[in-house]
Amino acid sequence: MTVAKLMSRDLVMVELDDRLALVKDIFERRNFHHVLAIDEGELVGIVSDRDLFKALSPNLGLANASDKDEATLNKRVHQVMSHRPLVLREDASIDEALNLFNSHPISCIPIVNERKRPIGIVTWHDLLRYFHQKIQAETSAAAAAAAPAPAAAAIA
Repeated sequence: MTVAKLMSRDLVMVELDDRLALVKDIFERRNFHHVLAIDEGELVGIVSDRDLFKALSPNLGLANASDKDEATLNKRVHQVMSHRPLVLREDASIDEALNLFNSHPISCIPIVNERKRPIGIVTWHDLLRYFHQKIQAETSAAAAAAAPAPAAAAIA
C-alpha cells in the first residue's frame, strides 16, 4: 500500500513572510498541527504546533502580557519553521514512511509531486489509524474463521 491511500489532501500552506499570528489562528480554527511553508509553490519548510509554542511568549493572552510578549506574534514563518523537511512522493510505500518516522524526530511527512509542490501530508496519527483498522479487520476475520459453522437444519 502507498502513502497516497493514507495522506490527507486537506493542506494549509503559508508563505515564508507570513506572521505567526496567522499560523496561530490557523491552528486554533482548523485544529491542525502542521502548516506547510511554501515559496513560489514549492515546499521549503514546516511549522508544527510545537514550533509555534516555542516561538510565542507564554504570557500571550494573559492580563500581564507586555508589548514584547504580543510582538512574538509578529515573527515570520521563515524564522521558526523546520527547513528542508523530509518528504515522500505519493507512490512511496507505508514502510518507507514508517522508516522515516522511526529514524527521525518528525511528526509528519509532506507528500510532494515531482516539482516539490505539496499534494498531501501523512502524520504518525494516520499510520496508527491505518494499523488499528488493519488489526481490527484481521481480528474480525480470525474470529469469523474460528467460529463453529451453524448446524444444518433438519428437513421435515
